[in-house]
Amino acid sequence: MQVSVENTSALERRMTIAVPAERVENEVNKRLQQTARRAKVPGFRPGKVPMSVIRQRYEDAARQEAFGDLVQASFYEAVVEQKLNPAGAPAVEPKSFEKGGDLEYVATFEVFPEFTVAGFDSIAIERLSAEVADADLDNMLEVLRKQNVRFEAADRAAQNEDQLNIDFVGKVDGEVFAGGSAKGTQLVLGSGRMIPGFEEGLVGAKAGEERVLNLSFPEDYQNLDLAGKAAEFTVTVNSVSEPKLPELNEEFFAQFGIKETGIDGFRAEVRKNMERELRQAIKTKVKNQVMDGLLAANPIEVPKALLENEVNRLRVQAVQQFGGNIKPEQLPAELFEEQAKRRVVLGLIVAEVVKQNELKPDEARVREMIQEMASAYQEPEQVVAWYYKNDQQLNEVRSVVLEEQVVDTVLQKATVTDKSVSYEEAIKPVQAPAAD
Repeated sequence: MQVSVENTSALERRMTIAVPAERVENEVNKRLQQTARRAKVPGFRPGKVPMSVIRQRYEDAARQEAFGDLVQASFYEAVVEQKLNPAGAPAVEPKSFEKGGDLEYVATFEVFPEFTVAGFDSIAIERLSAEVADADLDNMLEVLRKQNVRFEAADRAAQNEDQLNIDFVGKVDGEVFAGGSAKGTQLVLGSGRMIPGFEEGLVGAKAGEERVLNLSFPEDYQNLDLAGKAAEFTVTVNSVSEPKLPELNEEFFAQFGIKETGIDGFRAEVRKNMERELRQAIKTKVKNQVMDGLLAANPIEVPKALLENEVNRLRVQAVQQFGGNIKPEQLPAELFEEQAKRRVVLGLIVAEVVKQNELKPDEARVREMIQEMASAYQEPEQVVAWYYKNDQQLNEVRSVVLEEQVVDTVLQKATVTDKSVSYEEAIKPVQAPAAD
């Protein structure tokens, strides 16, 4: 077999492969012999059909089948021989496939970039440290109470944070617009559910009162037919209910699966969850800085095939997350290209760090991570056992641990500055930079 390789770009390879005629004919004859054993031809018993008849009837199909199999097999042999690492399936262009002659074709494909990860010492990391103070715990208890607020009928004028039951009709240019009317809608004043001015216009209203609100839709309103237009809403207030926060008692604790331990036991459980969230938040922020640093220090070219695959994966995830009748391929690729490129490049860099440092998942850390995740459940032992019985889930945890080991490897050489902050600052998500 003859192989020649041409570098058409940094990552693209154009490989010309010639498979000897003898090998081609052997593959064709092998298929014809297999066909002869099972072919049913009128006038002949199965297995007794003359080869000349078999060849006349089936040779073209056998040759096409042999072509596909030979291309697949010879391409694999060629990339192994040439020590190439394809990043995707090749585009195959036949050059010659005449009976009795060599099979010659051109395969065009991309290879994975070859690089050495460097620049660990140029990466600067700010590592936060924080504790869950009693005040943080008290604030969290108030958040939990507000999340479980109940509303009770109030015989007074509506205030912010009250829940109103309303009917309303919206008109633009004197005409009722689609989606602008509803009956029996529950609305918490101050929630920001409605357009600016709607909720504010109902403060002070009482049950049974009707109010007319003259408002304007925001210029950037999602429905372009209504954006920036003046509208009139006729609103009838059916009832006014005021918020009542639940007491911190056994009934409230039971909603969270905590029984018979009282307020001290509940506070201890909430604190434990907050500390788990804190550890994860700090770890995530360090990891993000490490990954950003690796990206900046190691610019590499991305194979188009990998980028396209990742874009398609993100399209599918978007459809699954947001639903609707849209198909993944209908979503513009540009929406996902930046995120896809980051993920592909980081995947290549992380894999290379693993290879260069001969890293393997630390099984003790794998078990520790599983146990920490399981501690959030009522029967943690069952959760741990479930992970160790499911190879796919277990391997996902191993991948996360291996990524953490990559972060640790970078931190050994990076410039790390420790900074003490409050719990709230530590868990606050990092804001993405504003678009220009």
